[in-house]
Amino acid sequence: MKFISRLLLAAFLILTGLLLFTAPGAKARQLAQQPTGSIPTVTGTPTGPQVRVNADNDYINVRTGPGTEYNEIGVLIAGETVSAYGRNVAGTWIQIAYPGVEGGIGWVYSPLVTLISGSDLPIVEPPPQATPRVTATVDPTLAAQFIREVPATRMPTFTPPPQLAIATFAPGDTATNGGGFPIGLVIVVLGAIGILGALFSLIRGR
Repeated sequence: MKFISRLLLAAFLILTGLLLFTAPGAKARQLAQQPTGSIPTVTGTPTGPQVRVNADNDYINVRTGPGTEYNEIGVLIAGETVSAYGRNVAGTWIQIAYPGVEGGIGWVYSPLVTLISGSDLPIVEPPPQATPRVTATVDPTLAAQFIREVPATRMPTFTPPPQLAIATFAPGDTATNGGGFPIGLVIVVLGAIGILGALFSLIRGR
């Protein structure tokens, strides 16, 4: 009995060792036997109405709405083709598929693209314009400190002088006193009397 027990124990240990040895190998073979064929991928092509960027432009801007006042969200290069969803009322902007942005749509200026599929596009309501998150405000109290009122300077006034009266004499007139005696002769006589008086005083002083 003791021999049979030892034999059974040895057989159990051998079986257990074989199971532990073969399990990792089986798992490794299972991991190694992966399919080597290429996984098929689906490459979608635009369907329905499409537009193509004209070749005379290296790239064009894609905006969030039909107008330059809307934000730019990306570009399309020359020759690129995308699906077209609609247009604005005037037909000047076209709504296109533009993955990677919110909503997956954008707008391009219609003269820069060519409609290559679909004769007409439905009119699409444009999105509202984005409003700035922060509106700049000016503190009127602070601004008033930098505003100084400069008093108006009164311009000088010019008063013209009175007209100058220039005396005129008729030809042949001479300056005479009231009795007709020449004034020049009176001045000469008075001057001579003054000179004689001065000489007389000088002589008497000696």
